[in-house]
Amino acid sequence: LLDPEVLHVLAPPFVDRPQTESEVARSPRSRRRSFLRKKRQLPPSSSGGVEDSGESEDVSVPNNIDLMAIPQLCFPGGLQVTNEQRDEQFHFLVFTDVFGNKTNGVVMQCYRPILEGTSVNHTGAGSSKFSKLFSAYSVCVISKYPYFTALKDCLSCLSIQLRTCCLSDMEEKVKEFAAKLTLVPIPPPGQLHVMFTLRPLTIVLPSQEDKDHPPIDLDLHLPFLCFRPQHLLQVISCLLQEQRVVLLSANWARLTLVAECLMHFIQPLSWQQPYVPVLSRGMLDFLMAPTAFLMGCHLSHFEEIASETDGLIIVNIDKGSVSTSCSKTFDLPDIPPAAADCFAQRCQSLQIHFDLDQCHHASSSDINEQRTQRRAWQHNLNLDIQRVTLELIVNIFRFCVCHLNYEHRVFNSEEFLKQRKPTEKPFYKTVLETHIFHSFLKDRLNRKMDNFARMELNTRSEMQNQTCARHIHLCRVYTETSSFFTSFSFCSLAVKSPPKLVKMFELPDFPESLSFHSVQGYYSKLIQQLGKAVFSVQNENSTLLARFYYLRGFINTLCSRRLDALSDFQNLYKTDTLIFPTQLVTWLVDSLHQDERQQADRRPELQRLILRVKNEKPLVQQDDHVKKFVFPTQKLPQQEFVRCVQECGIVKDVATIRRLFEALADGDPKQVGHYLFRDFYKVWRETEAEAQDVNLPADVIHHLDNSECVYKLSTCVKTSHGVGKIAMTQKRLFLLTDGRPGYLEITKFRDIKIASTPLPLVRIPSLRIQNFGRAEVFEANLKAETELWSLMVKEMWGGRKMADQHKDPQYMTQALKNVLLMDAVTRCLQAQRSITAVSKLAYFDRIRHEVSMMEHKTTSETLKHKINPSLDLAEPQTVHVLLYTPGTGCKGEMNPKLWVALSGGKVVVFDAASWSMLQGSIQVGSSQLNCMLGMVQEQVWIGSQDSVIYIIDIQSMSCNKQLTEHRHEVTGLTVNTGDQQNSQQAYSCSSDGAILQWDSASLEVKRQFYFKCDRLSSIQIHDGALWCCKYTVHLKSSFYMCLFQLGQLWMGCAKSGELCVWQTNNHYHPHKRISLPGSAGVSCMIRVKNQSSVGGHCDGGLKGQVLVLDPESHTVTKELQAHSDTIQALCSAEDRYVLSGSAYRDGKIAIWKVE
Repeated sequence: LLDPEVLHVLAPPFVDRPQTESEVARSPRSRRRSFLRKKRQLPPSSSGGVEDSGESEDVSVPNNIDLMAIPQLCFPGGLQVTNEQRDEQFHFLVFTDVFGNKTNGVVMQCYRPILEGTSVNHTGAGSSKFSKLFSAYSVCVISKYPYFTALKDCLSCLSIQLRTCCLSDMEEKVKEFAAKLTLVPIPPPGQLHVMFTLRPLTIVLPSQEDKDHPPIDLDLHLPFLCFRPQHLLQVISCLLQEQRVVLLSANWARLTLVAECLMHFIQPLSWQQPYVPVLSRGMLDFLMAPTAFLMGCHLSHFEEIASETDGLIIVNIDKGSVSTSCSKTFDLPDIPPAAADCFAQRCQSLQIHFDLDQCHHASSSDINEQRTQRRAWQHNLNLDIQRVTLELIVNIFRFCVCHLNYEHRVFNSEEFLKQRKPTEKPFYKTVLETHIFHSFLKDRLNRKMDNFARMELNTRSEMQNQTCARHIHLCRVYTETSSFFTSFSFCSLAVKSPPKLVKMFELPDFPESLSFHSVQGYYSKLIQQLGKAVFSVQNENSTLLARFYYLRGFINTLCSRRLDALSDFQNLYKTDTLIFPTQLVTWLVDSLHQDERQQADRRPELQRLILRVKNEKPLVQQDDHVKKFVFPTQKLPQQEFVRCVQECGIVKDVATIRRLFEALADGDPKQVGHYLFRDFYKVWRETEAEAQDVNLPADVIHHLDNSECVYKLSTCVKTSHGVGKIAMTQKRLFLLTDGRPGYLEITKFRDIKIASTPLPLVRIPSLRIQNFGRAEVFEANLKAETELWSLMVKEMWGGRKMADQHKDPQYMTQALKNVLLMDAVTRCLQAQRSITAVSKLAYFDRIRHEVSMMEHKTTSETLKHKINPSLDLAEPQTVHVLLYTPGTGCKGEMNPKLWVALSGGKVVVFDAASWSMLQGSIQVGSSQLNCMLGMVQEQVWIGSQDSVIYIIDIQSMSCNKQLTEHRHEVTGLTVNTGDQQNSQQAYSCSSDGAILQWDSASLEVKRQFYFKCDRLSSIQIHDGALWCCKYTVHLKSSFYMCLFQLGQLWMGCAKSGELCVWQTNNHYHPHKRISLPGSAGVSCMIRVKNQSSVGGHCDGGLKGQVLVLDPESHTVTKELQAHSDTIQALCSAEDRYVLSGSAYRDGKIAIWKVE
């Protein structure tokens, strides 16, 4: 074995732009970091030449590569001299710096003859001929991106040239090869792959799926060929538990490929520990590291490793086995059985053999055609494997989101472990302490919408169908989270989705000469080709169009065409903002010359881009800490008490927590003792466990609804209907009779007429309940618990009345939460003060006495339902805008949706068929949202106070397009729905009076004009005319208008309780004024069928009301009151319903029937 050394280092740029004399004079020559290599000593010549004096030669090196380790890794088994020619061999490297940044390498070893000749005997008697010797040379291509297959193909093409060239020409050939590779642009994230020809092969660079994941350019099925599913699960389990894992193989290439596959299998979790897939002979001492790691070495070192190092997980790739260095068995905790079984079932359906899958196809006579077929097959297989492994990770970690508190960034690991099965706890106890899981929690708390979040969300509804509804409701009440499953793994055929279509972009042929002018000509040809590609998809595929813009902008940057590059990147706002290169654009703006800046100022779109870049606020470092819930160690004031209760997941609603604080701080109004808080938390969890442990006989369950479960069960008591236990569900009270358990219904909460606790002569209180339509009175002697039960029944009764009155089931859920808090407070407080304290939690019972429960008959008949868009938030938010989009009847049939704009740029989406929330909020900027518009291209346009129109794709529920042409707050959006020819034209207005006409297909501005006013507040189209509504300074009030087909224009004022009606052909004086009874102002108006709905607030208070008016008689036909704050938004749902949203004191949405 010989010691290898670096002969040549080739690093870009290979082609330098010629400098002018002035540039040479004023720019000092920059020096790159160098690697010093001593020249070989020349052998002494017969003429007595002077030996080399040890001078050094500079070899330029990329900044993040240490050349001292490169020779060992290029020859991990050592440099050998052989007496026979060997074929080229490849292996792969991954370099990781201290920050976790990866650089990838592909190494080709090729053998060349180094010595052949005859030797002469020193006596001159004869000579002998010795055989030719061969030494290995290696070429290592280092890249920021893991293009293992593509670079291997490139080196294979290079090997054909190196076989026939002499040693002196090798450096020039390799330099030319490297220069060509630097001409290939990396495709942006998405579905556009780059293809180029390097004779004789056509090579493809796949793109990243998104900017957070590297491209996949390897065969993900390789581990499935090496391991059985159960062994593969053991390896994944070791990685998730951050063990010291060593991969062994007799084939160097397999080490990195299998290791990289494993890294993809555990996504979105990211390996945080040392990662060295290939260890050379001289690096084996790395395995002595005390920390977790993933490393790989040659199989020949197995005995040495197993005997000298303890605690290693040894993965033999060649045998497909997993063992530990101290024993031949594997005794680490396994992945939870339900998730493992689902994974094993999935693996059986994978088609991992190409020849078997393609045996019915005709043979191809063209190698590139055959490679294309194989590439397409491998791409689809990789997608299947990614889905299978992602489903495994989702099934393992799905339940973590049940124990996250997003506001305070807390993960309640103790409660999470309590709800795991005994066989699963050892695995989770280890995983929860790892760095890899900690990083995963950061992404969950940041609400990252990645593949994990999407799959968990998409499978959640199907899990609900397969999980007991009774169990779901129980978990939802006790743990206020966005997900509420405690022990379930989902395995369904519905997970597989059709593969996304991939587009190939073929680069021009490389120039024959690599001079500066030839390279510039190549780039010009590439820009022309990209221009044709842009034109071909201009109005068809915005996602693909964005990728072409990105590539052209990048090439323009290389050619120093800064303005053209900025123009291309500006177009990304309208096509896909997710791939916008912020750092590159900032650099381009900063590097503009004075003449370029002047030209940019004459182009409005570049002027807006530069202004936006200059005004861009520096990114605030995202809070990524993760806390574990810990009990307080000192007394808690109210603010700290609110935080602790929210962190531990008991209650999220601030108003409820404040009432709980008053109950627990009874006698000490300023703080709650930390020991009392600990006792309360313990009691709360005990009551939860008791509720889960209630086992009802099948005959009793038969009488209950599917989602009903028992939350409170009394001791055995004497009642007017016999002896038994009183059970409380979220809907009723029933008696579980003693002896043979039987069911006797006491009452449903909505049927209660009177609930009381009289004191009879014997001074023993009892609970008395009388129902409507039933003469007899139920009476129970609950002894010391009578007063508590009385309060709980009255609270549930009040909650039921409020829920029925307001058509809002959340009131019942809140009443049930109050009852459970009452029970827990009673258990942890002394008896003499418990009832007084508990009464402070009886919110609905108090409301029932303080506020009249009577409601207008019209309101009750018209109100269909109420929903709460702030359900996942700690406090209610103002509903600023509402938009209804109809469903589609095409292939991917989609239900209608309700879009709700809340404060701070949050958009919440409801399924308008079931009125259930589809997902958490979509963040659209950070400013208030003013208007929304549904477009025929399945888009939702949203105007914001930050002057941007955001565009959300209805199918993907993502916001990746922006219209930035406005300079001020966007206040109105409208579209001409009546004119079919102009149905693609949308209009937007901003507060400065600017009105823009858009082509909604190309997102281009067709016309632009200004309306002079103090503030333009809205626009509408009626009878081919565009009507503008303005804000008047001296009135200090906004106007809202609603147009009708009767030739009238209706307008209302935010500070006036009347409407003004104009004839559309007479704009000078109001035709009529309509007085609105009880109204103090109008905030919104819409027209539905042949009537108008007006939203505002009542006179003398903030209570909101919706008034329905007849346009012919100009009279109010209905007064609807169901909000406790001002109506802020109205919209209609296919003329069947009117939806009203209110300000933050109420924050709910009412759904009204339209007659």
